[in-house]
Amino acid sequence: MKQHFVTFLSPGTFVHAETTKPIASWDVELAKQLARKVKERHGTTPFAFFFSTRARGDADLDSRVVKQSGRYFLGGKVETLAEVEARNDPKEEILRFNMRANKWYRIATNTNSWRVTQPLEADDVVLEWTPAPANNQPATATAA
Repeated sequence: MKQHFVTFLSPGTFVHAETTKPIASWDVELAKQLARKVKERHGTTPFAFFFSTRARGDADLDSRVVKQSGRYFLGGKVETLAEVEARNDPKEEILRFNMRANKWYRIATNTNSWRVTQPLEADDVVLEWTPAPANNQPATATAA
């Protein structure tokens, strides 16, 4: 027996808040729709999500993860270590140190919730994403 899940990652105090929901398949567009409905403590919203598939055999007491995707970032800015070092912002001294020490050559900083900067792994994807308007106001279209 197999079941697919999507786990949404939202900013938290010390660790990310996670909300996991069952999903019929690893459908990125459906997951993006579901992300708009997730609200965590202090009103934070997801900055990323990932898929997992869990399976359980007849003799197993519990299921286990048999497959997991990379993270799908809901928008954000991608930067390299070279770009962060060239900027040489004194406020980013810890970021530069962490990037060098942990061999994070690329990072993603979200633009849709409270600021979160994460290493960007080879199987991660940064999606096109328009944050929901504040205070549940409808989005306004702009003429091109």
